[in-house]
Amino acid sequence: MKSLALAGLSLLLVACASSTGTVGMTKGASAADINLQLGVAYLQQGDLRVAKEKLERAVKQNPRDPRVHSALALLYERLNKPAQVDEHYRTAVRLAPQDPDINNNYAVYLCKTDRAEEGVKRFLESARNPLYGTPAAAYTNAGVCLRNAKRLDEAGESFRRALQAMPNFSEAAYQLGELDMERGRPKDTRDQIDRYLSAFVATPDLLLLGVRASQALGDRMGAEKYARRLRAEFPGSSQTRSLPELSRNPG
Repeated sequence: MKSLALAGLSLLLVACASSTGTVGMTKGASAADINLQLGVAYLQQGDLRVAKEKLERAVKQNPRDPRVHSALALLYERLNKPAQVDEHYRTAVRLAPQDPDINNNYAVYLCKTDRAEEGVKRFLESARNPLYGTPAAAYTNAGVCLRNAKRLDEAGESFRRALQAMPNFSEAAYQLGELDMERGRPKDTRDQIDRYLSAFVATPDLLLLGVRASQALGDRMGAEKYARRLRAEFPGSSQTRSLPELSRNPG
């Protein structure tokens, strides 16, 4: 799921840092904030044992903080304990129903665990929430979730909505192009790439996809055009390094 990316850990750290100095905060809440910050930091470092200790202490100190429950959900996902993941995400959403980041993170988890219907619903809620700064990302994530569920028409519509919200969102353009390749429509893929490249900055993913689409169309010159630009603009990228193999095994 290339574009289903969690923003949760960094957002939690920012939220924790901004809240610890709040005037009038109770002693219990302040201690919970400190343990939340420590727990998230240890979680980022991969020390799950200490992260668990700090976050479980934080939730005892302030069980009504949705950030603590969201962090615990991320922890239990790492520990492969799905029942606890769902429990803490649902609690976080109940405590902060208008928080689009918590909603988005839960949607990512739902899609990763083959619950596309609920995951897409939550992505769309985030996209429509005026507090969420990147609706194009939520629409794109919904599209990826739908594509993985083989709901290809709906996926394409979601990617197009992402591009309507943010025409220069390269991930949505790439995902839409990949979807057309999957559906056996390389010409649509190439048309989509060319429209994007005529207005916005190229990405290595899009240029490599242009190579693949041209190869599928039997257009050697077109493939070389994209490959030449990929080598020139992104010489050290993994996409450029993959060109020789792609030339030997097109498609």
